[in-house]
Amino acid sequence: MRLRSLLFVPGDRPERMVKAAALDADALILDLEDSVAPGAKAAAREAIAAFLSEPRPRALFVRINPLDSGLAADDLAAVLPGRPDGIVLPKAEGAASLAALDAMLSGDIRILPIATETPAAIFALGSYGGVTPRLCGLTWGAEDLPAAIGAATSREADGSYTAPYQLARSLTLFGAHAAGVPAIETVYPDFRDLDGLAAYAARGRRDGFTGMMAIHPSQVPVINAAFTPSAEERDHAQRIVELFAANPGAGALQMDGRMVDAPHLKAARAVLALAAD
Repeated sequence: MRLRSLLFVPGDRPERMVKAAALDADALILDLEDSVAPGAKAAAREAIAAFLSEPRPRALFVRINPLDSGLAADDLAAVLPGRPDGIVLPKAEGAASLAALDAMLSGDIRILPIATETPAAIFALGSYGGVTPRLCGLTWGAEDLPAAIGAATSREADGSYTAPYQLARSLTLFGAHAAGVPAIETVYPDFRDLDGLAAYAARGRRDGFTGMMAIHPSQVPVINAAFTPSAEERDHAQRIVELFAANPGAGALQMDGRMVDAPHLKAARAVLALAAD
């Protein structure tokens, strides 16, 4: 399942779901949590269930409410008959949360945890591997955690993350790769700043993320472009693969005046895999 761009859509706005389905996002996240007021949860469940019953041109995930909220069971009862492609699990706290949700599902429904929203979650970021084949990625957020610990903000004046949230981002990246699943970058809140988004997404891809969540339709093409290898990248990767294929058994080779070895070959194959998707 390709997950370059995942667009949040409020669960109580069915007209937005219809519009979002026509976009080029790899997946939609139909939201039952933060974007839906408590009094609108029941209506949102009904709207999502109805939308899931329609033909779907792209993957549909549902973000349920946290497992300990008292709402998750009703969320799942409403949406699982529609067989969503995946469930986004907020306030996830490692293997225990993942196993608990896994036990509530059947079939091939995937799970995408948001893995940094509580203090305890930070200490469990290395525990997601080997729990269930439903795990399809790991993502993070920098909004709930500051509130949970009484921090004033997660960002510096220039918009960059403060040290604690840089740590949360890094641990999510390594936790995802340790579990063998894609690392999904968090949202870029200023949906009007597309240049800033492009730079942020490019840094995410540089660091090892393979996709990103979006909060506005205008962000989708920017994110897709950032997480799609360019023609130049594909050509460079193909040349590395062909060079090693022509020299079987070689540990290190020269290309364009630079040494390339096993890590370069692995990276090249990853680029070509992304391009193939």
